[in-house]
Amino acid sequence: MSSDQGIRPDWASKDFYKELGVSKTASADEIKKAYRKLARANHPDSHPGDTAKHDRFKAVAEAYDVIGDPEKRKKYDEARRLFAGGGFPAGGAGGPGGMGFDVEDLLRQQGGGSFGDLFGDLFGGGFAGNRRQQRAVRGGDLETTATIGFTDALNGVTVSLRIAAESACATCQGTGGKPGTSPHRCPTCDGTGFVVASVGGAFSMNETCPACGGRQLVYDEACPTCHGSGRGSAVRTIQARIPAGVKDGQRIRLRGKGAPGDRGGPAGDLYVTVKVSGHRVFGRKGDNLTIEVPISFAEAALGAEVKLPTLGGAPVTLRIPAGTPTGRTFRVRGKGAEKADGTRGDLLATVEVQVPSHLSDAAREALEAYAAATADVPLRANLFQDGE
Repeated sequence: MSSDQGIRPDWASKDFYKELGVSKTASADEIKKAYRKLARANHPDSHPGDTAKHDRFKAVAEAYDVIGDPEKRKKYDEARRLFAGGGFPAGGAGGPGGMGFDVEDLLRQQGGGSFGDLFGDLFGGGFAGNRRQQRAVRGGDLETTATIGFTDALNGVTVSLRIAAESACATCQGTGGKPGTSPHRCPTCDGTGFVVASVGGAFSMNETCPACGGRQLVYDEACPTCHGSGRGSAVRTIQARIPAGVKDGQRIRLRGKGAPGDRGGPAGDLYVTVKVSGHRVFGRKGDNLTIEVPISFAEAALGAEVKLPTLGGAPVTLRIPAGTPTGRTFRVRGKGAEKADGTRGDLLATVEVQVPSHLSDAAREALEAYAAATADVPLRANLFQDGE
């Protein structure tokens, strides 16, 4: 079987346990300790220019990547058991390897599925004839902002959003290659889609291959439009429903409205931050609406009934008791913003006693008479008492 099909034939015959110096029955902790010790002893950062150490480090990392993962280790052990005698046949059933049987049939009889099922996940590539099966990748999440009116925030509204996002290049359909050319296995990652990179100390991790971008395949001639990235840009308009009761600055998640995925992967999500415009009369405090109500000194002192507007409804009458001080807040139930459960908050009305800047002669005479009648009331007596 050709190595172009996504796996080097000698991998199943490699002894990764021997590479790490552990037994086949070693525990996960023993394998981890052996890997850390060998990785530390052969790390490229500690041995610059030492090719032998570098190669040893890569071999150790490769071994740990397989038997350090429980699922991969299980598949590897099965592969070793099946091919312990002679490795992979070079030509499939009855080929030069001299095995004289169909490998796919053997694996199915052993309950292991097909050849691609066994080795696809283990070594980063699947099989489908001569085509490499590439892993689907979820699209990225996007962010945008929507500005809506005060009333729309209370009642809910559908808005149009123009979204600019990456998409598959229209010229190459996301392959990154010049149309009409054929791909071949990426030589940088050997078609796995990832490379082993050092993260400092004795640790390493797999990273997306920088040469193929994880696509596993490369082209000799890059797409003239996207220059090999496989990505383009597109502007689309979507209709988004802003729910009733949304608050200023609230972030709404729209599933599947983000950037499209790669290789059949699902689209990402779109996050919309809502900005709510102010209102000339009303304010908002959670699920309650607020309103400032100007009243006269006479209304505050003697009591009164005043009419208040409501948002989208009929006016209501507020009864102000005699002797109401400025700044007092009254609650009108059920006249606020709609809540998530369908009920409504309240309207909070705060009265503000107004002081006239100009007085008529009659008003001045009346206030002077009132001042004379209340001259003996000690309003500021407490200001001059001793003690705290």
